[in-house]
Amino acid sequence: MSSVIDCLKERGLLDSITSEDLLKQLENPTRVYCGFDPTAESLHVGHLIPIIVLRWFQKFGHTPVVILGGATGRIGDPSGKSVERPLLDDATILYNVARIRRQFEAVLDFFHLKSRPLVFNNDEWFSGFNLIDFLRDVGKYFRLGVMLSKESVKSRLNSEEGISFTEFTYQILQSYDFYHLHKEHQVCLQIGGSDQWGNITEGVDLVRRLSGKQVFGLTVPLLTRSDGKKFGKSEQGAVWLAADRCSPYEFYQYFVRVPDADVIKMMKLLTFMDLQEIGSYEEQMQASGYISNTAQRRLASEVTCLIHGEEGLELALRVTQSASPGSETNLDPDSLEALSKELPSAEIDLSEVLDQKFVDVVLKIGLLASKSEAVRLIQNQGAYLNNKRVDDVNLRLSQNVLIGGKFLLFGVGKKKKMVVKIQSK
Repeated sequence: MSSVIDCLKERGLLDSITSEDLLKQLENPTRVYCGFDPTAESLHVGHLIPIIVLRWFQKFGHTPVVILGGATGRIGDPSGKSVERPLLDDATILYNVARIRRQFEAVLDFFHLKSRPLVFNNDEWFSGFNLIDFLRDVGKYFRLGVMLSKESVKSRLNSEEGISFTEFTYQILQSYDFYHLHKEHQVCLQIGGSDQWGNITEGVDLVRRLSGKQVFGLTVPLLTRSDGKKFGKSEQGAVWLAADRCSPYEFYQYFVRVPDADVIKMMKLLTFMDLQEIGSYEEQMQASGYISNTAQRRLASEVTCLIHGEEGLELALRVTQSASPGSETNLDPDSLEALSKELPSAEIDLSEVLDQKFVDVVLKIGLLASKSEAVRLIQNQGAYLNNKRVDDVNLRLSQNVLIGGKFLLFGVGKKKKMVVKIQSK
């Protein structure tokens, strides 16, 4: 493959570029940056595409530059938002910056001999500005007509919520980031999601006005499903990259459940799998005899290993196997102890379990809302205890169903599980 741009096009990772001159620029090693505001203590799956793109640039000999928005995170980017973000205090922003910084190590190569990533916090340069100097030296280069024409601004101006002056100035701050990085660190390219086009082009223009130099912008597609909805949302909310916000098991399961219509696209966008291999999965899915979810399991393994490493993937696979209805996996206290950290769990006294009906216990632990619901579940063959189907609505629990004398694994259908730890007085 001749260039990183060709690579991005083939994988569907390129949305727009500000100038065809970028192709000439990329014939030489180039520093390329992307900014991430610390609005939460973890990045989520939606952030993966720009990080993946930074890694592709690194693979082609360019240097990725990560900006953590310690300053811009105090303002909040209005792009793609219908309401203003709640403002975070300084302590929370500092904490979030420290947490998020580590997450880039999973994808980018920080040991690369020639293109080791650079990481900066934009609070380093914004904290030195006073308001009057910033308005005089930077603000004068921005025209209200242009700023008001940005889609992120127009949509908010026409909404009931409106837009505050604070949010309105975000594009100026992001533009100055680009100028500072170009001046101090020779950064020539900014990347971002397609909703960042307006902010990026403002930055390109500011660099030209202040230095007379040409720099470039590149946008990548937002992560969406085939139905147009945002990809990276589960029933519990965002699919976080941090293991303590979304366990490797939950992360793996999210990708296992990707619809057939999206799985090939996600392989191209979120993994470094060879396109030929991805094509072979696409062919398999069209062939008779294809085993359902084979491509999804490959996708889930690849992305989970990328973010959580081999150990995280092994844990996800082990928990997946142990939690499978009808699984022949040997359930032991150690595996259920691990499962209790990955699945919903509860504690209950031994006296509330022994010789009690299954339908009563599932109510006590909050797995189901009513006894009639539990009875219907058993009659419909959807109730499980220790991965074995429960067929008797009058089943009573005895000592011999306790795993290691202190665990039970309840299941409702194929997805909803709960580990119960037995407390004995």
